[in-house]
Amino acid sequence: MFGLLALHPRLRLRDTIAAELWPDADGPCAGALRQALWLVRSSFAATGLVADDWLEADQDGLGLRRDVRIELDTDRFERLALRSADDDPERAIAMYPGDLLEGLGHECFAAERERLSDLYEDLLARVAEARLARGDVAGARRAATELLARDPLREEAHAVLIAVYGRSGSRSQVVRQYRRLCSILRMELAVAPLPETDAAYRAAITRATVRSLERVADLGYERPAFAPILVSSA
Repeated sequence: MFGLLALHPRLRLRDTIAAELWPDADGPCAGALRQALWLVRSSFAATGLVADDWLEADQDGLGLRRDVRIELDTDRFERLALRSADDDPERAIAMYPGDLLEGLGHECFAAERERLSDLYEDLLARVAEARLARGDVAGARRAATELLARDPLREEAHAVLIAVYGRSGSRSQVVRQYRRLCSILRMELAVAPLPETDAAYRAAITRATVRSLERVADLGYERPAFAPILVSSA
């Protein structure tokens, strides 16, 4: 319950808070709300704090006191996410603690949880592309892989991985990642990759071929030239 009060600190009707916490309950939830409030007060006492210094409660309403100022980690995350300095997205994703109150199934947190999750995923995409642009191939791969674990439809993350594998000289991984993208887009959205993704794929194949030939040359023996393998998204 304190999580809900922290997100919506101003005094609100107890019935409103109860309806948000237990939307599927049959009948009044006054007893459940009193029990939850008792647990909050007990938690304050266990840490040596006086609950009444933080809570504003009367017969009808419940909230945080107006003179209480708290800063949530989600507030700091969002401020960094919305700033434009080059290192702010990196700092923002580093402090993202996980999806908002992820262990709680209460529907009242769902909208805010999804909004912050979407913002985090957008940041992962920006960070992956920025790392790739400055040559941090391993970092770009980590960010893109995390993004795809959260949302396999993020085409820009697939494009980053395709470029990463091209730089590493692995044509098989380039082709595999592109095929994976084509399959996901076809099954889920019935569309083909964007033209810029196709261009990134062709560039990655060429780059991987060059890297492979360079490694062969470093080993000191000749190998017949071979043409890049291109896969159609059709």
